[in-house]
Amino acid sequence: MGRIAAALLGGVWGLAAAASAQETAYVPTALPEPGPSACAGGLCRADALDGVFEALAATEAGRRIAPVHILQIGDSHTAGDRITGKVRAALQARFGDAGRGVLPPGPPYEGFAPYQVEMTAVGWRPAPAPLVGPGGFPTIGVGLAGVQAISLGPGAELRLRPEGRDALGYLISVCGEGAGRLRVEADGEVWSERVFNEHGATRSCVNMLADGRPEEIVLRPLDATLMLHDVRLSHMGGGVALSSLGVVGATLRDLAARDDAVVALQLASWRPSLIVLAYGTNEGFEDGLDPAAYEALLRREIARLRRLAPAASLLILGAPDALRSGVEAGCSADGRRAPPPSLAVVRDVQRRVAADTGVAFWDWHGRMGGDCSSDRLALLPEPLMRGDRVHFTSAGADWIGGILADDLLAAYEAWRAAR
Repeated sequence: MGRIAAALLGGVWGLAAAASAQETAYVPTALPEPGPSACAGGLCRADALDGVFEALAATEAGRRIAPVHILQIGDSHTAGDRITGKVRAALQARFGDAGRGVLPPGPPYEGFAPYQVEMTAVGWRPAPAPLVGPGGFPTIGVGLAGVQAISLGPGAELRLRPEGRDALGYLISVCGEGAGRLRVEADGEVWSERVFNEHGATRSCVNMLADGRPEEIVLRPLDATLMLHDVRLSHMGGGVALSSLGVVGATLRDLAARDDAVVALQLASWRPSLIVLAYGTNEGFEDGLDPAAYEALLRREIARLRRLAPAASLLILGAPDALRSGVEAGCSADGRRAPPPSLAVVRDVQRRVAADTGVAFWDWHGRMGGDCSSDRLALLPEPLMRGDRVHFTSAGADWIGGILADDLLAAYEAWRAAR
């Protein structure tokens, strides 16, 4: 090599070394520690979770092969499945993967992307229930998913591509109604052709069990209009399945409006070990909220769930911190945002009713940092809250979901130690 070429090559290497010396390696931003809580470990009345802890302990010891089913019902924090997805992953890593659980009977809105399963629909018309105002009204025929899927006749398809491990058996359960037949195919093979109105029933849940785990499941109506309320995917052989059924903008009134007959049918089929209520944010933004009426409604819904699912433990997720813009002298960094007054009222009612009725309560507000924490979390170098100071970013949902999972597992460990 000539001197000029060697000098040029040396210069190139020298520039590269200088550029490398100026680069700063990426270091993830340290996540905030969980905030202080008036509840020990973030959970008040953890003893109310004894039933689900018993089921988890039996699973861990190999004495239980049925899935431990956790059902969360709520608003947009639940609908996005990011927070619940983090909890699901943590519990399944510890106790085993029992599948995705219950899903709406088709994509309820554009961009619907649940974890652990891909869902597409052709010829099914999703019909979300309208949000219920303060006056309240029932939504006949709508169950806990908050949406119906009505087939537009033969040719309609609902396709599901589940992730996860092979299992001793794979359960597909569909609740619905209609006079026609529903064909269920798995990897191109017909599993079942069933009807929902057998034995004179107007609606029912049909269960299909097969070996292994299919890569694709297809539901097709054959000869009449059908209405689906939900689809459930579970692995047999032990583990946890966590269902997240949320509706954007929902309040506890929407749960109260669900058709009691459909809800009873679903809960009898799903048999949850734990039901999580995750409402409160949208009520908190109602300036005219009546605390007494809200408390009475919460008590009625707790009593209703206990009547329809007597074996299930109950857990309320207290309303998280959220801010309203356009406020003078607010608590945010710019002084223009503050929590709506009704939000603290909702949170107080939730905690007080939980204590009085023997329901577990998770202090979401405290664990995320207390008053105005949504502003502080939104201003981090890697924001954990979105600009609206109401919804979490993807990283924030993973963070707060991880705190909830850790608090639940810590309470489980304390329960085991006490035994």
